[in-house]
Amino acid sequence: MPAPDSYDAVIVGGGHNGLVAAAYLARAGRSVLVLERLATTGGAAVSTRPFAGVDARLSRYSYLVSLLPDKIVRELGLDFAVRKRTISSYTPAVRGGRATGLLVGGDRTRESFAALTGSDREYEAWQRFYGMTRRIAERIFPTLTEPLPGRDALRQRIDDPEAWRTLFEEPIGVAVEKNFADDLVRGVVLTDALIGTFADAHDPTLLQNRCFLYHVIGGSTGDWDVPVGGMGALTDALARAAREAGAEIRVRHEATRIETDGTRAEITVRSPGAEHVVAARTVLVNASPQALAALLGDEPPAPAEGAQLKVNMLLTRLPRLRDRSVDPRAAFAGTFHIAEGYGQLADAYRDAAAGRLPVAPPSEIYCHSLTDPSILGPDLAARGYQTLTLFGLHTPARLFAADNEGARAELLTATLAELDTHLDEPLNDCLARDESGEPCIEAKTPLDLERDLRLPGGHIFHRDLAFPYATESTGRWGVETAHANVLLCGAGAVRGGGVSGVPGHNAAMAALGR
Repeated sequence: MPAPDSYDAVIVGGGHNGLVAAAYLARAGRSVLVLERLATTGGAAVSTRPFAGVDARLSRYSYLVSLLPDKIVRELGLDFAVRKRTISSYTPAVRGGRATGLLVGGDRTRESFAALTGSDREYEAWQRFYGMTRRIAERIFPTLTEPLPGRDALRQRIDDPEAWRTLFEEPIGVAVEKNFADDLVRGVVLTDALIGTFADAHDPTLLQNRCFLYHVIGGSTGDWDVPVGGMGALTDALARAAREAGAEIRVRHEATRIETDGTRAEITVRSPGAEHVVAARTVLVNASPQALAALLGDEPPAPAEGAQLKVNMLLTRLPRLRDRSVDPRAAFAGTFHIAEGYGQLADAYRDAAAGRLPVAPPSEIYCHSLTDPSILGPDLAARGYQTLTLFGLHTPARLFAADNEGARAELLTATLAELDTHLDEPLNDCLARDESGEPCIEAKTPLDLERDLRLPGGHIFHRDLAFPYATESTGRWGVETAHANVLLCGAGAVRGGGVSGVPGHNAAMAALGR
């Protein structure tokens, strides 16, 4: 039998983290093979045209960028850019029988807080609280592409006992209730702790704190930016960078087994009509911890469970709002919060924890095309078409297990009904139609994401997020496994989750012995 093809590194999975690792290793002179089971690279960070006959290229799964370090873009020479959103968020409300709302961002923020709450107190508390998170972000974010600091070292680096207690030691709900009095303002703050995370504000495990931390440290500012050209522009740039550096990328090639003695590994690969083996000194797995265990024949970790609804839409125009004080182009440019008051979030969590779809499903929406119209074909852009991306909270996978299709339809109807309560016209009147006359809207439950992308339980972070410091089991970079020459470079690595490239960078550094 001929010897199998041999590489310095084989990367299992061509998502954005795998491509980051491939580019770094190939630039360091290593021979690199990337194996991707799907027909294209990119994983969840892709752009597609989901509506038949419609020239709109949407970020189908992941959709905003915060955690991608400029360092990675610069070092890999990526032709990729992001744009700032002009508005951070808008949250509609009804006060005294009048439609109003909270607009954060731009020069109307203080005025908006005062109009909603009747004083400057909440605005000043907001400034203090997010001043604290900004200082924390400046200290923590640069550590994400360094070897993991210990807990004490990170605490010393933060050098703020109150901030450390707020974020790392007591449930984030304590700080929210201590700093803010208005229910709507409290809810807006809490949402960053619940993106893709099913937890209560006072969960003693601090799962919500870990989610909150990653959502406020990105780029050392906490800003969430729009990828120019859609999310696929990033992974296309990464694939080009990897290939130009010498990496080989094979699509429709699925790794089915890894055998290793700690110094050399053999990977069984299934491709169309064939099965073969490739050898490597190091294997980097850009897949979930569950997939890693299955490839190695190891004991799988605890099951993961996603908890979100992702909806993509194309509109012929933005809908009019009941709150006439704000332009829809401002309201939808940032994050448009629906049913996300503090009490509403608690009610939705209780509903879901009891096995029921939330009566008032919380969600947040934004319009990519307001910031980056390049994702629309010239004709659609000229006619004023716009995209909408909706992300629903507190919808764990268990709610869809008995009837995914039925639960999806019921949840989508309820979610859009909540949005309609703040609109001056039904959203359905604004939906574009595809070439068959069907409305341009698609929804993905956790079970759909598990089927489409093999996200365990539909969990967008592959598993619960971890605080960004070392423990007894993390290793130097947070990517190490029980096998010396097998590394985890997917979202399930320590400091994984989101579109960051951080696990890919860190696994490459570990493979290079740095």
